[in-house]
Amino acid sequence: MIILTKLNGIQFALNCDMIETISENPDTTIFLTNGNIHIVKESMQEVIDKTIEYRRRIFTNLLKGVSE
Repeated sequence: MIILTKLNGIQFALNCDMIETISENPDTTIFLTNGNIHIVKESMQEVIDKTIEYRRRIFTNLLKGVSE
């Protein structure tokens, strides 16, 4: 899960595996596969970067477990 910030300043954790599309017009809007929509303060690139970092952490931990 990645930590994002709603426009009202409240942080929440989002299951990034549920992201279908992200757009900026001008606010960053995240559309999920279940139909939910989240508008966040972070830019589209920040959401992408957080998702990549999250997945990198997960896969690195998986590989460490396999090699031990």
